[in-house]
Amino acid sequence: MGGIANKKPEPDAVELDPLILTAARAAGEKKGIEIVVLDLRKVASFTDYFLICAGSNSRQVQAIADSIEEQLRKAGRRPLHSEGYSTAEWILLDYGDFIVHVFSSTARRFYDLERLWRDAEQVKLPDDLSESPQ
Repeated sequence: MGGIANKKPEPDAVELDPLILTAARAAGEKKGIEIVVLDLRKVASFTDYFLICAGSNSRQVQAIADSIEEQLRKAGRRPLHSEGYSTAEWILLDYGDFIVHVFSSTARRFYDLERLWRDAEQVKLPDDLSESPQ
């Protein structure tokens, strides 16, 4: 058995807010690794999306967060809340309808938000964002 009749249809593509894509591109420009967007609309009420990424050291984590804040500020958005910048293990930038999490590689593995929020759908990002830097 199997074949086409049993194949699950692909979910409809989610139209991401352009600001989330701006944030993801800003993270990518600073060599953020494992950039992921989770759609939380069906599983949480406090926000719509998580943008999750990591940096290889604390300076890079801060640079990624700075770049995201700068690019979103140019687009007219400022975070409602931010925390974790001084330690740079896990920087959280809350933009209301989406929350950015910038982790150190170690903290990313430890907190594993993708597992914690496994009921959320992972959003397919454009190819230029889904490739891991070499």
